[in-house]
Amino acid sequence: MMLKNQSLLCFSLALLVSLLYSTTTLAQLSPASAPAQPPPTPTPPAASPKPLVPSLPESPSDSTPDSTPAVDIVGILRKAKSFNVLIRLMKTTQLINQLNSQLLTTKSGGITILAPDDSAFSELKAGFLNSLSDGQKLELLQFHVISDYVSSSNFDTLTNPVRTLAGAKPGKVELNVISYGGSVNISTGEVNTTINGIIYTDKHLAIYKVGKVLLPMDFFTVAKAPAKAPSLAPEPSADTAKAPKADKDTGSSSDSSAQVNPTEENSASVKISVYGKWVSLGIALVAAMVQN
Repeated sequence: MMLKNQSLLCFSLALLVSLLYSTTTLAQLSPASAPAQPPPTPTPPAASPKPLVPSLPESPSDSTPDSTPAVDIVGILRKAKSFNVLIRLMKTTQLINQLNSQLLTTKSGGITILAPDDSAFSELKAGFLNSLSDGQKLELLQFHVISDYVSSSNFDTLTNPVRTLAGAKPGKVELNVISYGGSVNISTGEVNTTINGIIYTDKHLAIYKVGKVLLPMDFFTVAKAPAKAPSLAPEPSADTAKAPKADKDTGSSSDSSAQVNPTEENSASVKISVYGKWVSLGIALVAAMVQN
């Protein structure tokens, strides 16, 4: 009986020792198994494609999400500096209000502004801007706004003539864009210039700097109209020039009247001479009869 209890105790101790050993082994092996599953490595983002126009630098704001708040065009131009004349014209013509409202309501597309700086405006003839009416100033600025968003790599996809906010006036208000050799050339028929760089761009608004003010063809016809004024000036003088003709007529009539008097005097003298001859002839006959 005692031997049986001792064997049962030995068996219980051996079982307890084996359980403790297995628990310790599992505790040691569990941390070692964790590194068997390495964390996933992040994949690098795909590189953005280069623009087809390499002369135009990539804008850092190209990755701006669509949910960005409304942009301040005037603030962007002020930050870029040297666009004071353009800002003043946008405010006086109230074009800035039209552009801001269009950006707020647009969900697709957008606008593209071709912005000449102050040095470009200084190359215009003195007093040219002051000679334009308010409507012409508005049309001039609208001619610098393309009615769609154009990224720096999509200028070669435009169809000429490019549609602007100035409307479609064939032969008078036409903007032609040609992209070649890493540059973008812009022509209005009277002005040729290039895009010199990017001022701002996002998903709906692009502002590019141009080297010259884009003047449409119809502005030159308007500018030539005052030059015809001197040719019209002689017309009133032509009427006044007719006045001396009346003097000539009166002079001729006075001359003719003056010429009538000598004729009358001549006829009177002829009559006197005829009568004198008859009187002298009569006296001669009387003298001959007396002598006989």
